[in-house]
Amino acid sequence: MITTHVLDVARGKPASAVPVTLEHRGAAGAWEEIARGATDADGRLKTLTPAGTLATGHYRITFDTGAYFAASGVEGFYPRASVEFVVADAAAHYHVPLLLSPYGYSTYRGS
Repeated sequence: MITTHVLDVARGKPASAVPVTLEHRGAAGAWEEIARGATDADGRLKTLTPAGTLATGHYRITFDTGAYFAASGVEGFYPRASVEFVVADAAAHYHVPLLLSPYGYSTYRGS
């Protein structure tokens, strides 16, 4: 399972309605979209991965920060934030949070 949440550290609040896309890198090396959604009022997206066990391999999660900032009336520097990570254990839970501000972002593997 892959989940995420986005915290707007400049506002000190969860970032709601952030569009999120999840991709998996196939055997030929091309990225394939496998899921998309948007963060809820608490800044979380718990339903990102489709039902069933994940495949091991490389994943990329992309946050449409430009859409979020535009809707908030804020000028941001990064229109998107993409995070690549490796799923080594297909049965594990991978939580990939994003800490966001108009001029920077950070991520880590959460629990």
